Amino acid sequence: MTVLKAKKPFYFLVLLAVALSACKSHKTIDVSNIQLEAKIERFDQEFDAMRTKPMGAQAAYLQRKYGVFYHDFMGLILQDRDINIQDTSYFQLLRKVFANQAYNDLKHDVDSVYKDGLDKQDEELTDAFKHIKYYFPKKQLPRVYSYYSGFLAQTTIGNNYIGVGIDLFLGANSRFYPALTEAYPHYLSRFFNKENIIPRIVEGIAREDMFPETDSSKTLLSKMVYNGKIMYFMDQILPDVGDSTKIGYTAAQIKWCDDFKSKIWAYFLGENLLYESDYPKIQKYLTEAPFTPGLGEKNESAPKLAIWTGWQIVRQYMDKHPEVTLPQLMADGDAQKILNGSKYKGK
Repeated sequence: MTVLKAKKPFYFLVLLAVALSACKSHKTIDVSNIQLEAKIERFDQEFDAMRTKPMGAQAAYLQRKYGVFYHDFMGLILQDRDINIQDTSYFQLLRKVFANQAYNDLKHDVDSVYKDGLDKQDEELTDAFKHIKYYFPKKQLPRVYSYYSGFLAQTTIGNNYIGVGIDLFLGANSRFYPALTEAYPHYLSRFFNKENIIPRIVEGIAREDMFPETDSSKTLLSKMVYNGKIMYFMDQILPDVGDSTKIGYTAAQIKWCDDFKSKIWAYFLGENLLYESDYPKIQKYLTEAPFTPGLGEKNESAPKLAIWTGWQIVRQYMDKHPEVTLPQLMADGDAQKILNGSKYKGK
């Protein structure tokens, strides 16, 4: 086991270093002239209106307004992709959903957590989408719908839409999450809050829609740089969001990475991991976990260190190459060139 021990830092200098690194992570741009207004459309509320409005009329309205998302959602909750709103058995199934205590408990908690609506999230989404349009003016942005995912996914990407599973943004202390620890251990559910809605939307659009990872990305280095580019994209699109929220770290984990930056890099080099393509050997540096096995003295290390390190590589590369635009960076699949151009040494 490799044990990394930190020297006791002078606290003010640590804070200053973190602040300066955050300042360099994005460029300040003016998006005020971009005419765009985005909104998270409350499908969850309009779906629930079926119980009080004439069900047939409301179903027809939802089908017209939400199109393919309506069919995808109904297929998910009814386990039936052959939706026919003229079929009386279809409405019988919906009435069973609305009568279910679990559904009503979930609705109660969503209404309580979001009693003031999603106005703040709509403002943040508008700002994020304006930033995307600034860098990618031809990008057709998806419509965004909130829905009950059945605790399956925080975001889902479909045909011109992104769904937000609002049941997975109820706050770390939600009464539902302790029963879901097999799927969502506490080290994940502690980030299931309002502040994560827009970052997860932007990350979902980046990873699943705009820049999906290619099959050729097999080595740890290529995966480092790919993930680093996604994180750098988030830097530019979400300039006011903190690093811990973007990557899903606690403040202590961010500090740990900063303290051991050079030793983390030395570890990857010393273990000859950069060009390793055997996924079982490298997955622990890429996936969610409470910590990284083999690093840290008392399991206090941060997880997914390859993603964090790739982020620092890409940031340093862009600092050294201000002529490179964000679209050019995202289109560049040469991980070795980006590493070489960054001159990254873990410092």
